[in-house]
Amino acid sequence: MTAAEKRKFLRLDSLHLLDYILVDNDGNEGEYSMGRTLDVSINGIKMETVKEIPMDKNLIISLGIEENLVDISGTPIHSQPHDRRYISGIEFFKVSAESRTILRQYVDEFQARKDTLLRQDDFPPQHAQAV
Repeated sequence: MTAAEKRKFLRLDSLHLLDYILVDNDGNEGEYSMGRTLDVSINGIKMETVKEIPMDKNLIISLGIEENLVDISGTPIHSQPHDRRYISGIEFFKVSAESRTILRQYVDEFQARKDTLLRQDDFPPQHAQAV
């Protein structure tokens, strides 16, 4: 595998990683953690985390694709345990036009990768559904 192929492979594999900060109702930032994208749309994200997402907090989620990084605010819709981790649905709000452009690129890249993995039967079926 060439260096360019490795870089492309790593970029596609790391596409699903994200980080987030919990924010209370007064806007104070709290705990920082990481997770991974299970599914994403322009309106929200289904993510897997090690810790449960509290329903009374908002999140600032950092998503990146190539050199572009975007912070998007969201509110939890659900968070449930699954295989010693948590699956949470987050609905986005406060998405600027510039952020929406990067988010659309992230969604398109994620969906293309998911479609490829589904065709190869290499994507866990429980994670193949929308948010």
